Amino acid sequence: MNTARIVVLTVAIGAGGIAAYLASGSDNSAPPPAAPVVQLPTVDVLVARTDIGLGQPVKPEDVQWQTWPAATASATFIRRSERPDGNTQVVGAIARAPFIQGEPIRDQKLVRAEGSGFMAAILPSGMRAVSTEISPETGAGGFILPNDRVDILLTRRDKNPDRASTAGDLISAEVLLSNIRVLAIDQAPKEKDGQNAVVGRTVLLELKPEQTETLARARQSGTLSLALRSIADVNAKDNTPDEPARRRGESISIIRFGVPSQMTAQK
Repeated sequence: MNTARIVVLTVAIGAGGIAAYLASGSDNSAPPPAAPVVQLPTVDVLVARTDIGLGQPVKPEDVQWQTWPAATASATFIRRSERPDGNTQVVGAIARAPFIQGEPIRDQKLVRAEGSGFMAAILPSGMRAVSTEISPETGAGGFILPNDRVDILLTRRDKNPDRASTAGDLISAEVLLSNIRVLAIDQAPKEKDGQNAVVGRTVLLELKPEQTETLARARQSGTLSLALRSIADVNAKDNTPDEPARRRGESISIIRFGVPSQMTAQK
């Protein structure tokens, strides 16, 4: 073998060895360390596994524990760290407001019936549930649903004392009670779950004790109608008093055909 070929072969072997060394060094190089993952503190919160409707008793399969970020868990939520038996403690309680799936369970939206009926359990302290008849004509066309707010109007027909008048009987109307909560329609306390209307014959109203007296007298003296209030006006202050001047011996002013007159209320 001549000298030139030996030199070329030597150079090729040396270059291959250098390349192999460099390749082995790059394979053994360690990758850069990954950035540490920040672990947010979490808590187990009791939530609704399925939708729980208004007035529905809570069953064991209706609730479950779910992991929540501690920073977003309200103090009103039921936490497993504070109440490990919370999932069994709420069983049997009645939902005084509906829960949607995944919503945290709160004691403020539950009530214990303690042997009483559902309506007595959810009725606030000091309030009364009173029913009265309605129709599509007197009930806002059936568009009134439980938990809506209404005004109650009284319309009555009085005999015209002036027999010579051609005006006939005198019609008067007034707002009897304002901002009254509707508890149920025909014993069906359902939420607004996509229904367009509930046309019923009986409405159950949430009233104060003195308002129940006003309503009872009004039912005997005329026709009651319900006026649906806007949800934006629920917290608005009304100028109409809760108890109109309708007790015995009290006078009220009624404007008929533009002419004011005084009337003494009879109980």
